[in-house]
Amino acid sequence: MPTYVYRREDGTTFEIEQRITDPPLTHCPTTGQRVERIITGSAGLIFKGSGFYLTDYARKGSSNGSNGSKAKSEASESKTD
Repeated sequence: MPTYVYRREDGTTFEIEQRITDPPLTHCPTTGQRVERIITGSAGLIFKGSGFYLTDYARKGSSNGSNGSKAKSEASESKTD
């Protein structure tokens, strides 16, 4: 569930976990003050690890990614002959 940040009338903020389908809060559950949801600049997507490479998902039977383009160019040359 995503965490949303709300600001109370007095300027203090709090975080609460809600479902995306839940309506935004209008009052603080602890103080009863009116609140508004704040859009924060948090990272929505974080990549961890060493990364992804073309060779990680190579097709079976090909030693590198350039064979496919070479085969296509040879096929198009044979059609023009």
